[in-house]
Amino acid sequence: MSANNFPRVFLNKNEEKEILQGMPWVFDNEISYIKHRADEKEAWKNESIAECTLADGTVVEVYSKAGGFLGTGVLNKKSKITVRIIGHENADVILADTASYFEKRVLDAYTLRLQYYTDKDSYRLIFGEADLIPGLICERICDENGRVVLLIQFLSLSCDIFRTQILSALCKICKPDAIFERSDSSVREKEGLPEVAGWLDLKSQGFEVIGGEALREPVVRSANLPSFLRKLAGPLVIIENGIKLGVDIVNGQKTGYFLDQKFNRKTAARFCKDKRVLDTFTHTGAFGLNAYKAGASQVISVDISPEAVEMVNHNIMLNNAGDKMKAVCADVFDLLKQYEAAGEKFDVIILDPPAFTKSAKMIEKAYGGYKEINLRAMRLLKPNGILITCSCSYFMETNMFCDMIMHAAMDSHRRVQILEKHGAGPDHPVLLGYPKSEYLKCVVCRVL
Repeated sequence: MSANNFPRVFLNKNEEKEILQGMPWVFDNEISYIKHRADEKEAWKNESIAECTLADGTVVEVYSKAGGFLGTGVLNKKSKITVRIIGHENADVILADTASYFEKRVLDAYTLRLQYYTDKDSYRLIFGEADLIPGLICERICDENGRVVLLIQFLSLSCDIFRTQILSALCKICKPDAIFERSDSSVREKEGLPEVAGWLDLKSQGFEVIGGEALREPVVRSANLPSFLRKLAGPLVIIENGIKLGVDIVNGQKTGYFLDQKFNRKTAARFCKDKRVLDTFTHTGAFGLNAYKAGASQVISVDISPEAVEMVNHNIMLNNAGDKMKAVCADVFDLLKQYEAAGEKFDVIILDPPAFTKSAKMIEKAYGGYKEINLRAMRLLKPNGILITCSCSYFMETNMFCDMIMHAAMDSHRRVQILEKHGAGPDHPVLLGYPKSEYLKCVVCRVL
């Protein structure tokens, strides 16, 4: 046990197993008691979570029931995830120089991406817990002119209290032209944090973050924004797999674009030359545009959102793809039924739906939803047609997903060969011991 005076969170018996395997979360029901004292003169006292008088945001050390040190984290009694572990060093080591500590975390993540991406690429720079900064999401968006905009989300108190150090590290290492904060997720409510969004005000020289209160809330100060953002009339345009794509980081879904499917889009394109392609739940039309670039004879990209379809049309125009590609605004479930009734047939169908469940309780209903769209897609495919089917729900794990495909094949009276299985790109690393970091499934099937 360390000799410092930081509060100590002691777990119930045997609750340390997952943490030792890599899990960076401590749930409220895993805690036995918290040992702390108000000042150096006061005696240590043991309190339950319900009794604990420590302020949320307090840095604590986590110990097993037997007293073994497990790591340093941030306390938040408002959240079911009561402690998020930020490091396996003692608290005094981390807090001795938090600026350097988070700079190393950001640099490690940045260096990893350099193994797979160039300076002209867009990618996820920080993937929360998987990059050892719990609750932090940062996308590096590089536009077609090489300008870098960081889109950042502080989704937990454990990273929000270190926002100054994190922003300073990002500015020093990435040298962005601008930073936009999208901390507008409902997850923040569970953390006891307000939802905020806006451009962060940066100093014009050195890309240093302005300190003090200016960092507490995102602000829009047009005079301080780079000129290209002040003049921006529409979404930023990035280049991915040689395709121009509009990214609406301000108003788009989540972070405006799903970077995790980049390599899966390229994989799907391999099967699309001279083929008729149906691209569903398309969002920005990225899968469809990859198919178009690969030489598809026709691409139909479908989304239920009028705003998404507007973006697809924008991207079709950017790539001069209007001769072979069109966007359709429709409910995919209904449209698949209509196509089946009309006798439509496709060579390639792409299913990339949003997560049908975000909880284990709803997995049975989600299974039914995935099975419905997959069996209907199989009925629409020509013999030996290709189905690229995806799930971004962590709770629909790989074996269950493949089981669903099998039962969809049975009900559609088709035989299926699985050709390839993929996950998210290397900018979304999987942290062993933290299963939620392995969430995306992309399965390439041949439907006989």
